Amino acid sequence: MTVFFKTLRNHWKKTTAGICLLTWGGHWLYGKHCDNLLRRAACQEAQVFGNQLIPPNAQVKKATVFLNPAACRGKARTLFEKNAAPILHLSGMDVTVVKTDYEGQAKKLLELMENTDVIIVAGGDGTLQEVITGVLRRADEASFSKIPIGFIPLGQTSSLSPTLFAESGNKVQHITDATLAIVKGETVPLDVLQIKGEKEQPVFAVTGLRWGSFRDAGVKVSK
Repeated sequence: MTVFFKTLRNHWKKTTAGICLLTWGGHWLYGKHCDNLLRRAACQEAQVFGNQLIPPNAQVKKATVFLNPAACRGKARTLFEKNAAPILHLSGMDVTVVKTDYEGQAKKLLELMENTDVIIVAGGDGTLQEVITGVLRRADEASFSKIPIGFIPLGQTSSLSPTLFAESGNKVQHITDATLAIVKGETVPLDVLQIKGEKEQPVFAVTGLRWGSFRDAGVKVSK
């Protein structure tokens, strides 16, 4: 024991670094454990909905997810598959995931889409704006816009989140809470902003619009 303490005294800098590393590692592991508990609890809650019986003449609810893999600096796909997808599947919904490849794709796909009971946006403000615009540009907008739109905040900027969900410093909890709200069918009415030029088609948004140098600066900051 004396030799041990003598070694610590002679190499105190290395010892201090080792203690700091162990402390950080323990905190990291504890955080991972807490995240796993959040995922498990959310999945168990979703399973309750998935276990419910439906009438013989009723159809399984169809959900179409528009996932922007490029959101959150390319981490959105992993965040969705790890924290949101299991909850949606366990809820009993028939889930179809559409991964967007380029800006504006979700808007075009929404103008042609058919047969869905709920639309889910998995991304940031940009993806949400595209989906809203695609829905409201349709010829059957009056009826199609009645389909509820769920939002899973995965982007660097998700300005709508504070309006819909309680603030949380935990990304996993933020995503699981948002996904469970969709499963439970919790809805909040929102006003939509319409911008229309003389010749161009209208653009719609629920959190505001940015363009020009202000938008370019925001993109550079997010990178």
